[in-house]
Amino acid sequence: MAALTLREVLDLDPVRAAEPELLAGHAAVDRPVRWVHSSEVYEDANFLDGGELLLTNGFGLTDADDEVRRRYVRELAARGAAGLAVEVGRSLPHMPGEVVDEAHRLGLPLLALHRVVPFVRITEAANRAIVARGLSGRAVVRPWGDDHTAALLADLADRAALNQPEVEARSALAGFHPGPGARLVGVSVHGTREVAAVDRAVRLLGGAGVLRAAFPGDVLALLALPAKVAGDPVRAVQDAFRVAAEPGLTVAVGHAVDMGGGWLRWSDTLRAARTTLELALTVPAAEPSRADGPLVTSARALALERELTRGGVDANRDRLARLVEHTLGPLLAWEAAHPSDLVRTLEVHLRNGCSPTRTAALLHIGRQSLYQRLERIESLLGLEIDDPDLLGELLAASCAHRVVRGDAQGAFRAGRLSAV
Repeated sequence: MAALTLREVLDLDPVRAAEPELLAGHAAVDRPVRWVHSSEVYEDANFLDGGELLLTNGFGLTDADDEVRRRYVRELAARGAAGLAVEVGRSLPHMPGEVVDEAHRLGLPLLALHRVVPFVRITEAANRAIVARGLSGRAVVRPWGDDHTAALLADLADRAALNQPEVEARSALAGFHPGPGARLVGVSVHGTREVAAVDRAVRLLGGAGVLRAAFPGDVLALLALPAKVAGDPVRAVQDAFRVAAEPGLTVAVGHAVDMGGGWLRWSDTLRAARTTLELALTVPAAEPSRADGPLVTSARALALERELTRGGVDANRDRLARLVEHTLGPLLAWEAAHPSDLVRTLEVHLRNGCSPTRTAALLHIGRQSLYQRLERIESLLGLEIDDPDLLGELLAASCAHRVVRGDAQGAFRAGRLSAV
């Protein structure tokens, strides 16, 4: 049986509600769709693995020149995208002719979405259908591992209608037997279709139980850390994946929950891991990361980003932009006229407890250079950045600047999904 096709995706209720118009690629509407992403990043299509339908609000195409627009379409086609769907009427008044022309030339399906429908509704409906097709045995890309495991993880992540006895029975069937006092941690991994990194991390954790399966969009796992593992379970899982995961992978870790807290808590940590992965792949990183290792983050590390983008980046863009301008306007004006990195310096400094040693090390600059930057920031803002009354506003504004800016050069390995 065939995988879910673009034609079938177009027939889903949330997609139909967006009033899609197929402008190019009519001959390719029966190609399989492996996953549906949304993105506002227009400078790099390397995050695609092939077979994705990409949704965008068109914001990054409004001021781009003709060649940038054409190159964007070429990169999507070269990466094997199943199609591009662009919301028109808000950020983008109409579909640029060069985008249509390039899509026609390359045979890439191009959709204009004429009504505003939250992308999260489209991605959830489409990806749920894709996963369901995979679990029923009709997908080209099937989850690896035991089908019971994949089905259970999918149901937990989607918060399907379950009950505790059912979850426990299905867990046992999949060989998952968390012991008394175990703490469960959800993990979502992007950049691989292998579960090997999860298995290596489990071995490093010394006897942790695991449910894990590979899906078209990510590898999903639920780890059970035995009570004998001392310390912070989230930190332990992050440390294990920093060793076990290959360079280029993005790993998102959910909250730690008690095994006896009920299946809804199991669902919560898996959902937190997936939401965190979406943020990690969408929002530029607050701090520099190692180029020679995986990116490993957690739900709590992105707690501020989660709150700022609750309901989606688009829904909060104007509010966040006002916060940024009100709080950081003088810094932005300075950066527009002078090569500098003051806003990021401010955020890194605040996130690290205003420690000069830690901040300078993370930014790879000397302490004297850091002091000069901090003095410049305080002079421009006319305040002391270590004033306790200002810390919350300054940190929220600098984080909001990063979210709204959406600079691909700083993104978490640049895979790109919208925040839920």
